Amino acid sequence: MATHEINVERRAVEGKGASRRLRTAGKIPAIVYGGGLDPVAIQLDHEKVWLASQNEWFYSSILDLSLGGDVQQVLLRDIQRHPFKQLIMHLDFQRVSADQALRASVPLHFLNEDKSPAGKTAGVLVLHELNEVEVSCLPKDLPEFIEVDLGALSVGDSIHLSELKLPAGVEIPELKLGKEHDVAVVIAKHAKEEDVDAAAPDAAEVPATKAAKKDDK
Repeated sequence: MATHEINVERRAVEGKGASRRLRTAGKIPAIVYGGGLDPVAIQLDHEKVWLASQNEWFYSSILDLSLGGDVQQVLLRDIQRHPFKQLIMHLDFQRVSADQALRASVPLHFLNEDKSPAGKTAGVLVLHELNEVEVSCLPKDLPEFIEVDLGALSVGDSIHLSELKLPAGVEIPELKLGKEHDVAVVIAKHAKEEDVDAAAPDAAEVPATKAAKKDDK
């Protein structure tokens, strides 16, 4: 498993005013919690974190937070962004324990779609119903992604959660809730089979009150 170390500093002052000053100075306020330890307020370099946030692993992998040489393994649990500026406003990290199973969302990587019978057939839609899946495992077993091979996908085929090839020690908790939770991950079907859910109602179906308003105009 690849390691990703991020240097952090302890935050001496907390509060909205202090957080604003940190952001002005190019820092991101953050919190680390869990693991049976007290929460710790920290700060991170915005530029370095912004670059890291462009990578998939930042959201789905175990991160090593280094605070003065003390390294704690964490998962990113929340990220707050500015509504229109390229700014990260706040981060929440949760500590993980080596001997305790965790839950995390892992991205799906779809392979060989263009080489599949469905991918080579004109007028066929290959729909990715899910782009990530929640898994349960020990921290050492957490995959950065799960590959879904679509090489044999034909028109009319679908791939469900239960058909995903998971690494050793990794489970999908949703599958323990019953067959109805074994949802489709990928579906291949003719474009003409698309449901027209957004079709406008016929004039005969328009309520009388709305029809009357139209006539008044």
